[in-house]
Amino acid sequence: MSKSNGFDTNSIHAGEPKPRIKGAITLPIFQSATYDHDEDLKYDDIKYMRLSNTPNHEALNKKLAILENGEEGFVGASGMASISATLISCLEKGDHVLLQNGIYGGTYGLVTQHFPAMGIDFDFIDATNKNQWSSKLKPKTKAIYVETISNPLLEIPDLRAVVEFAKANRLMSIIDNTFASPVNFRPIEVGFDLVVHSATKYLNGHSDIVAGVVVGRKSQIQKIAKKQKYFGGSLDAHACFLLQRGLKTLGVRMRYQNESALKIAQHLEKHSEISKVHYPGLKSHAQHSRAQELFSGFGGMISFRVKDPSQKAQSLLKKLELIAHAPSLGGVESLITRPAHSSHGNLSKEDKEKTGITDDLFRLSVGLETTSDLVAELDSALS
Repeated sequence: MSKSNGFDTNSIHAGEPKPRIKGAITLPIFQSATYDHDEDLKYDDIKYMRLSNTPNHEALNKKLAILENGEEGFVGASGMASISATLISCLEKGDHVLLQNGIYGGTYGLVTQHFPAMGIDFDFIDATNKNQWSSKLKPKTKAIYVETISNPLLEIPDLRAVVEFAKANRLMSIIDNTFASPVNFRPIEVGFDLVVHSATKYLNGHSDIVAGVVVGRKSQIQKIAKKQKYFGGSLDAHACFLLQRGLKTLGVRMRYQNESALKIAQHLEKHSEISKVHYPGLKSHAQHSRAQELFSGFGGMISFRVKDPSQKAQSLLKKLELIAHAPSLGGVESLITRPAHSSHGNLSKEDKEKTGITDDLFRLSVGLETTSDLVAELDSALS
């Protein structure tokens, strides 16, 4: 399947086996942990589920690589499995990495709680201000890690500058593209080396699996795959099947969520009970012009701050019916959470205040419900 085909064509057809297996339009689930093989095969060529090389894995890896316009893709058992394997494959004892302020809580926990024991040094940077980065460089700095759209404040780093900085200083550039998805942004096309996703979110889109993805150059993906195989972070065949199914509707889902979230964000910005709305599609967003330049759409994630959180927070959550109070995102159902009590709950009070993850902040993942129904429910819950 050619990368020159349209995104929606590739999301449906890329990676699919040709000829079709027994004529099946949908790739069957190969529910086998092990496979018959010749004795002279190398270890990595033996078909075995933990090695993530079964027919379901192979088809999925090809599809993901084409959608992100990379050489090779590799799926894992969770977003954190892929993020961990990626970072650890690029870093070793004595190395140093630069990371964006306000990264996802799981990544933050990996770096701050486990990297010191591994002898890996790190510093956090304001990824929106390139003038501050050089001062954090060290002789053993090996990588820079950012998120396309930060979780949960939806900040957009100076992504082109990150690529330039990485190339100038011979750093591996790594980006978490979960919030944008390859529908809205393909980081490899602007020069990033490695792209990771929590495929649990938009790529799957149905809130029924946990999975991770990394895409990049073949040589680097093979290094990451080797780490992940030994750590045991493989995705089972049924989850591969569900993720492949979800990818086929990624484009149509994401475009609707882009449109719906923009309308909801515009409405919330005018609401008397809301003090601040964070959404890249709003002109009030600090990096709105950057989002317009880089992205095909602004995404389905909104965060907002309520006035008088001690009174509003719990009552808002209790009044919602269509919008579920749940910590994930990117599914067909709309979800809402308070990051200070969920994704960033492991941060200290000081770190929460420093990064803006306070009790008045809510994060809304806009699903596929009728937009006017979601607006009406939010209005009712806020009033």
